[in-house]
Amino acid sequence: MSSLKSEQIKQYKNNGYVAPIDVLSKEEAFEIRNEIENIEKNWPDELEGLGRNYVHLISPVFDKVSHNTKVLDAVESIIGQNILICGTTLFIKNPHQKGFVSFHQDAKYIGLEPYNWVTAWIAVTDSNEENGCMRMWPGSHKDKLKNHNQKFDEGNLLTRGQTVENVPIHKTEPVVLKAGQMSLHHPAIVHGSDLNKSDDRRIGFVIQSYIGSNVDQVLGKMYVQQARGSDAYKYHEHVARATELMNEKDVQTRKKANEELSKIFYSGSKKIGKY
Repeated sequence: MSSLKSEQIKQYKNNGYVAPIDVLSKEEAFEIRNEIENIEKNWPDELEGLGRNYVHLISPVFDKVSHNTKVLDAVESIIGQNILICGTTLFIKNPHQKGFVSFHQDAKYIGLEPYNWVTAWIAVTDSNEENGCMRMWPGSHKDKLKNHNQKFDEGNLLTRGQTVENVPIHKTEPVVLKAGQMSLHHPAIVHGSDLNKSDDRRIGFVIQSYIGSNVDQVLGKMYVQQARGSDAYKYHEHVARATELMNEKDVQTRKKANEELSKIFYSGSKKIGKY
C-alpha cells in the first residue's frame, strides 16, 4: 500500500530524493548493527570488499529489513506495486578514517533500464554532517547523465571511484537521518558523502535497488527477490530468502550473485577495484 504523502512524492519528483522517512525503530536499527558486528567477529572476511553486497541473502536480519512493510509502502509510492529487490549494500565509515563517496549518479554504471527503480538508504546509526551523511544535488536528476571520471582513489567507497567533477557544493543538501530513518533517491541524482569525523561508526544499509518488474539489467545478470506484487517480465533469476545466518547454500548463492554484480559494475573497465 502506497504510503508517501503527496508533498513527499512532489519532493521526490522535483528534487530527486525524499527524506526523512520513518521506517524502523531505534531497536530495529540497533539489531542491524549487532548483526553486522556479529558477522565481523565470527566471519571476519565476509563483509570485506565485494562481501558488503547482497547481505540480505545470508542474514535473516537484513532480509527482514529489505522486505519491511513500511519500507515497501514508501517504495510503492514511487515505482508501483510490482517490486523486486535486486541488491543490498553496506556503506560503513569507521571513525576518523578515509572513507568517502565521490559525487556520482547510480544510473551511470548500474545498467538498470528503464529508470523505474529507486535506492533506499536506511540509517543504521545517526547520519549527519559530522559523520559523513549523504549530500544530494536537488534537481540534477532532470538533466542528461553527466561525465564521470574513473579515479580509483584511496578511501573512495565506490567501485571505480567514479566522480562527477565540479559539483557546486553550495547547491547540494545534506541528508540528515536518525537511526531507523530512510531516504529514497532517484537513479540519476548526483550525490556523494564526506569523511566520518565523529568518534563512532556511520553505517548505512542500502537497498540498491528496488526495481519495478519491468526493469531489465542491460549489462549482465542479476539475482532478485519478489518483495511485492508479481513479475510478469521474468528478466532476472529469482532466489530464496535467507532463513538462517550464513547458511552454506545461501553463501554460495551470494558468491555467484556478487561475481555477476562485479561484471556489471566493471563493464568496460580495464581495472578492477576493491568493491
